[in-house]
Amino acid sequence: MAQKSNFEEIFSFLHGKFSNETEYLQAVHEVLEDIVPVYNANEQYKALDIVRRISMPERVIYFTVSWMNSEGRIEINQGWRVQHNSAMGPYKGGLRFHPTVNLSVLKFLAFEQCFKNALTGLPMGGGKGGSDFNPKGRTDRDIMLFCQAFMRELQRHIGANTDVPAGDINVGAREIGYLYGEYRRLNNKFEGVLTGKGLEFGGSYVRTEATGFGLIYFLEAVCKHRGSKIEGQTIVVSGAGNVALHAALKAVEKGGKVISLSNSRGLLLNEDGLTDTALKWAIDNHANRNNILADMADEDMGKWLPDKKPWHLKCDIALPCATQNELLEEDANTLLDSGCQMVLEGANMPCTNEAQARFLDVKIVYVPGKASNAGGVALSGLEMSQNAMFNQRDASTLDEQLYSIMESIHQRCLDEGKANDGDTKYVNYLKGANIAAFRRLADAMVAQGV
Repeated sequence: MAQKSNFEEIFSFLHGKFSNETEYLQAVHEVLEDIVPVYNANEQYKALDIVRRISMPERVIYFTVSWMNSEGRIEINQGWRVQHNSAMGPYKGGLRFHPTVNLSVLKFLAFEQCFKNALTGLPMGGGKGGSDFNPKGRTDRDIMLFCQAFMRELQRHIGANTDVPAGDINVGAREIGYLYGEYRRLNNKFEGVLTGKGLEFGGSYVRTEATGFGLIYFLEAVCKHRGSKIEGQTIVVSGAGNVALHAALKAVEKGGKVISLSNSRGLLLNEDGLTDTALKWAIDNHANRNNILADMADEDMGKWLPDKKPWHLKCDIALPCATQNELLEEDANTLLDSGCQMVLEGANMPCTNEAQARFLDVKIVYVPGKASNAGGVALSGLEMSQNAMFNQRDASTLDEQLYSIMESIHQRCLDEGKANDGDTKYVNYLKGANIAAFRRLADAMVAQGV
């Protein structure tokens, strides 16, 4: 029998232990393909079994959240915190409240977060957490009561120099405020244990905008490297939350024509391009609306197309900013047939492995979320440093720092992602991001021993 390669041996080991965790295995498989050759070429990495160690969480915390709602009824939810790797700093990553949250999703997000955080160059490890609690349609008081109960369980496992959660899907400024207030009351400490806080109690300017703005700053770096500009290019965006709306706004400010936004219920299309006025209205109102895109159509800001996705639209650039595995292989083929030349991920793993493979096969620009959507966690890192120094930087300074970080991530991807086949123009951003992040993580782990 032929001997298994290191890739097969390591992935088989993980698959055998976690065969039911499909999202986690998908994320690990994608990274292993690029980093195992680097691992095999480094005796120190192999001696310390770095790849297997880097693939498995250092700690997974599970807890039950039993809480009494505003009507006096007991509700029971599940909660998790996956503390994946702390070699480069405190665990850092968001909290997600959504009925689809499970251990596999959180392990995939925590694993990806380690690589993303490493690319920023800031001293942050990787983690992720959340609950199957669904805040949609709940009263503000119920959301507060749940957040307080959740924090009563989580607070013993986090700290400013241990684990610093942030927001994610359905965890915004309101939820972070409730979580932070409960942490402060329980621990009698005012410290930077959460990021995404309100400006009045240790929060940072630009944090809300950072992921979407950072995505466009990365796109600008890609265009600059290719000798082109965002100006005049047709862009399709999926999603209708913070990332999608701020990415669309910044793209319009840079002269791009953004023709779509979407959610799980359908698509908003504006063939002439969404205006900055429309996007600012959506940013101001989306948190309080059941379907902001249908409301935008009612305000003559576009046409509402129920049960449609944006990938059939003719475009130059696609920015998937909604959720994991939203862009399938058939969507990738449709995009390519429509002339799309660049795909940059604003969400975490929105493209399936099959969709990724199609983009890589035809050598269009494809940038994984661990690189292109790292702006949010970069700003969180800057918020942590502001909290440690008890100061607050102004918005323009932070925006400049965000731009600089996204440019540096782009350069790291370039350095590791250039083709080895003599093609001087093509850059494999997926390979570049994976290898650049892996080297930083692996070197930190080797330096600290087993």
